[in-house]
Amino acid sequence: MAEIDKAIQANPVDKTKPQWRTQLTVPPLFQFDKAKKYYWKLQTNQGDILFRMMPEVAPRHVGTTFYLTRLGFYDTLGFHRVIKGFMAQGGDPLGNGRGTPGFRYYGEFDPKVVHDGPGVLSMANAGPGTDGSQFFITFSATPALDGRHTVFGKAESKDSLETLRKMEALGRPMDPAPPPSPIVIERATILIE
Repeated sequence: MAEIDKAIQANPVDKTKPQWRTQLTVPPLFQFDKAKKYYWKLQTNQGDILFRMMPEVAPRHVGTTFYLTRLGFYDTLGFHRVIKGFMAQGGDPLGNGRGTPGFRYYGEFDPKVVHDGPGVLSMANAGPGTDGSQFFITFSATPALDGRHTVFGKAESKDSLETLRKMEALGRPMDPAPPPSPIVIERATILIE
């Protein structure tokens, strides 16, 4: 994480500005140690979700997510879209599905890494070249999204999947799908083994 912290120090962010989350510059591409395992933990008001990240498949997506996490970007953001039987979407600094961190980038795809069940962490977008900070977590297999949305992590623990079930129970059956009770990321952190 020293490389990410160095990038943050080189380009300081003024968090006193109300819209700081929408005025960031694209971070550099970070290197990951192949001998280590990387995890992203979301502490939500419904419980914790721990994702095993996939920098070997999507280094830009994992690096950007970690960069935003080290900035505190995801802390206090909500899930603005929760659809039963489909997914929960969060990471929007505006909370309405239209927000970006101030930059966009292209997807990274591996045909062997797919939306094959619950707990898949994937990047939301509005088409090619529009990936940013918004992500979604699947509640079930969603093969129609393969090759269109970058898979860059997966939650597999019993506790994480239980948290996802709680989130899904608060969802709506279709769009527009803001949950009736807010689902909030209280804190996002990075773990390395």
